[in-house]
Amino acid sequence: MIQPPSHFDERRPPITPQLAVRVAILGAFAFALFAIIFFRLWFLQVLSGDQYLAKANENRVREIAIPAPRGVIVDDQGRQLVSNRRAEAIQIDPQNLPPSGPRRQALYRRLGAILALAPQRIAHEVFIKTDPRHGLPYAAVTLTTDAALPVYNYVAEHQAELDNAVQITPVFTRDYPRGDLAAQLFGTVGQISPQELKDTVHYRGVRLGTIVGQDGIERAYDHYLRGQNGAERVQIDALGNPKGTVSTTPPAQGQRLKLSLDLGMERAAQDALGQAVANSTGDAGGAVAIDPRTGAIVAMASYPSFDPNIFSKPLSQSVYDQLSKQQPAPLINRAIGGVYPTGSTMKPITATAALGTPKASFTPGYTVDDAGCVTISKRQFCNAGKAVNGSVDLQNAIRVSSDVYFYTVGALLNPIAGEPLQTWMHKLGLGNPSGIDVAGESNGLVPDRAWRAHINDVQVACARRYGPHSLHCFTAGGAPLFSDGRPWAVGDNVNLAVGQGDLEASPLQMAVAYSALQNGGTVVTPHLGVQIEDNQGAVVQQLDVPPTRHVNLPAGEDVIRAGLHDATSQPGGTSYDVFNNFPVPVYGKTGTAQRPPHNDQSWFLCWVDAGQTPKPHGPLVVAVTIENGGFGAQAAAPAARLILSKWVGTPGQFVVGSSKTL
Repeated sequence: MIQPPSHFDERRPPITPQLAVRVAILGAFAFALFAIIFFRLWFLQVLSGDQYLAKANENRVREIAIPAPRGVIVDDQGRQLVSNRRAEAIQIDPQNLPPSGPRRQALYRRLGAILALAPQRIAHEVFIKTDPRHGLPYAAVTLTTDAALPVYNYVAEHQAELDNAVQITPVFTRDYPRGDLAAQLFGTVGQISPQELKDTVHYRGVRLGTIVGQDGIERAYDHYLRGQNGAERVQIDALGNPKGTVSTTPPAQGQRLKLSLDLGMERAAQDALGQAVANSTGDAGGAVAIDPRTGAIVAMASYPSFDPNIFSKPLSQSVYDQLSKQQPAPLINRAIGGVYPTGSTMKPITATAALGTPKASFTPGYTVDDAGCVTISKRQFCNAGKAVNGSVDLQNAIRVSSDVYFYTVGALLNPIAGEPLQTWMHKLGLGNPSGIDVAGESNGLVPDRAWRAHINDVQVACARRYGPHSLHCFTAGGAPLFSDGRPWAVGDNVNLAVGQGDLEASPLQMAVAYSALQNGGTVVTPHLGVQIEDNQGAVVQQLDVPPTRHVNLPAGEDVIRAGLHDATSQPGGTSYDVFNNFPVPVYGKTGTAQRPPHNDQSWFLCWVDAGQTPKPHGPLVVAVTIENGGFGAQAAAPAARLILSKWVGTPGQFVVGSSKTL
């Protein structure tokens, strides 16, 4: 049977070669694309699977820092100066907070009443600390770090009434068991600031919220004292809610810092300043006791002081303002930050400069007829009370503190090229930071011709900018603030030679200079840190501090030494009545610096050499200054005697001298 033709049987036209090529290209491209996707998936699933699994786990695990206790600070005998004290921190657990609204606000008001905090401040703290842009939304927010016992008990007993959103967490705060002793030295601690976090040299790897040293010794040795924070690894869900603790790494306490301070000497220095103020017209002061062989600070005191424990807990702005505005200011370390004219304690340094300047033709036998006053460049310079000392050589000029003698020496050195008086002052450490290992040191000032020209330029520039009568440049009475415009004159050098005029120096700088006179010319680098120890007291690192430099003292220094000894041990010496019965030889110099509009500044610089009686002791240099204290023999010298008494092991006695010399 013949089938009818159908269109389904019609043959399709053949594929052209061009079309076949196109199909092949598209197929190859699709295959290559598939191969790339396949191998990428294989790479992610097989080769990198463990890595991405770890990252996924990390995304659901967060770390909460456990603060490390800071290292303890001890004196040279291992006695604690700064330690840690367990305190109770009141914290808000953000996961248990009521929803935003009246209930949460009521909780804030109640907490504010308990902790004496404004509810708005609590709300702000919670917002900042739990905002992912600033803090950790799952971490507790600390409201106070040292809750009083009644507050602790109340919170512990009323958890349910506080919506179980308030927790008590043990923390460590700094404790100062010696009260106001050396308070200005230790400094404070606090959470690292955003600016400090950018300092990758000193704070590399330190996280936000870490407690670091903010000033003083705490800052200088923060790297050792800080310790290593621990961590609690908390598992969280996609909403950031904690689901349990994965692991805990305990914190490691910071290392122990041993200082060169001797607790007994520190207390003696602090008490000596207090007695000097109580028995004179003075109101503040500073003292330094230093080992002239090494620069180790044995004692450093400043009066008045304060109890640093007030900084171990949150401090209200009103309390801080009251403390910072108190006069005399207790926060200032006058031993390193107070700078004053030094009075006659500068005379041994002036004598050294003259002996070390060949062009001055000055020898220990150089004699001046001290008639009470001397005229230099048409101006009269006189001793205190115009006292007459007669013919004096170098040794006797130091013994009786003849201003006329050293006025003459200052005039002698003034025209010599190179400014030898200023050069020697700088050599011995004046006018520059000493390099001590705590912040707050003042540079001081050694005035010279360049400085005088500079302040003249500053005065002119100020008047040009602000006007000839501006209070930026002139006092209300019209006197210039920076300079009267005069050039350097011989009178400037004359005043400098006796520690007057524009000179400024700290007790520490003067102690360093006298240390060089005692030890034969080594300018030591003063320091407090001695060694780093572990928590059992084993030495981890010795903190060796090399001297700043060595200067060759000129021939004739033995005469200066003899004059300093005569000043304390021979009739007519300016501190003879203070030290004439002291059991060991003392080499010392009084100083009385005029400091208008203040009363005179009282100074005393001295040293004792190593000895065996009354008890074995090494050499020690002591510098004392009393603001508004009057003559050096009346306030500073008696205080220095108390400090030396403790050092050599003899009963302390505050003996007021009668000398009234500058």
